Amino acid sequence: QNDGYRTLSLSGHVGFGSLPDQLVKKSIKQGFCFNILCIGETGSGKSTLINSLFNTNFDDPVSTHFLPSVRLRAQTYELQESNVLLKLTIVNTVGFGDQINKEDSYQPIVDYIDAQFEAYLQEELKIKRSLFSYHDTRIHVCLYFISPTGHSLKTLDLLTMKSLDSKVNIIPIIGKADSISKTELQKFKNKIMSELVSNGIQIYQFPTDDETVSKINTIMNGHLPFAIVGSMEEVKIGNKMVRARQYPWGIVQVENENHCDFVKLRQMLICTNMEDLREQTHARHYELYRRCRLEEMGFRDIGPENKPVSLQEAYEAKRHEFYLDLQRKEEEMRQQFVQRVKEKEAILKEAEQQVQTKFEHCMLMHQEVKLKLEKKKKVLEDEIAMFIEKKANAELLQSQASVSTPVVSLKRDKDRK
Repeated sequence: QNDGYRTLSLSGHVGFGSLPDQLVKKSIKQGFCFNILCIGETGSGKSTLINSLFNTNFDDPVSTHFLPSVRLRAQTYELQESNVLLKLTIVNTVGFGDQINKEDSYQPIVDYIDAQFEAYLQEELKIKRSLFSYHDTRIHVCLYFISPTGHSLKTLDLLTMKSLDSKVNIIPIIGKADSISKTELQKFKNKIMSELVSNGIQIYQFPTDDETVSKINTIMNGHLPFAIVGSMEEVKIGNKMVRARQYPWGIVQVENENHCDFVKLRQMLICTNMEDLREQTHARHYELYRRCRLEEMGFRDIGPENKPVSLQEAYEAKRHEFYLDLQRKEEEMRQQFVQRVKEKEAILKEAEQQVQTKFEHCMLMHQEVKLKLEKKKKVLEDEIAMFIEKKANAELLQSQASVSTPVVSLKRDKDRK
């Protein structure tokens, strides 16, 4: 008996030993998806490496150095090897590190990764889910390209990896590693790992808990960061054609482990640990994002008294809390409305009082003006009456004068005679 369970032996064939075969058939029929995020400055060899890794030309358009901000360009391809179908998504950071102000260059990358997590979470929270046919766009691995300066990591590199190490599996890569000598390259690798440790940056470590791959993964962990040279050009060496970069001083073979770590990267990334990268993305990085988002929504596994809380109880508690908060906000809005109505009424009353005072003042002035006009009218009427009276007297005197004038003239005529 072990932890309450008993181990029993079977007396005959049952059939569940074929479960692994069933899973293999189902997985092959469904296909796989793998999403790679390539971060690095323009011209650091991102597109060439991806073409070399999957031995095909993805026709990634050439990027410019003059973009105002960082953009992320995602392209999805379907690849098939034997009878295994792989839906591969390559996300390239266009314009990374090209701006004068690089302070927020990593923020669009963080936002993109969070957006993919959020899309998957929303699909999980749906009542009618379709996760089986859902195109998972969560980033499974981040290939971070480091410029082969031979000195140390740039501040932008440290800030970007620090902001991403809890969201994605980071594999640091020294791009175009054929530009520095082997001695400088090894010192540069040690310097990079020392700076990553001192800054608390967690990069992806190849798992060592599986006995079948623990030895090779342990060795490969000691080779990080990988020094990579990529090329799709074939050069004839001896009697065979190999992918290489040809220089006046010699030839750098892409798949020669004495020249670069390309074979190591391909073996670790694709052949050995692709499924672990997918599992780490779901079980570690996505679970961390999911837990934080659900806690933001108010869901908890443990209640105030450290007792387990079911989802239904958490939902009801959150619903009750939301209802109380809604009532509180409704009461606050009602109080604000009443207060604003009172304030508006007071303003209107004050305005009405001012208008009434102004009206009374205008009426008083109107009465005063009216009295003045009436006085002037009375004076004018008196003047008119006096004028009419004087006019009448004048006309009377004139008429009397015209009657007495002929009599006087006759009298004078008689006296002359």
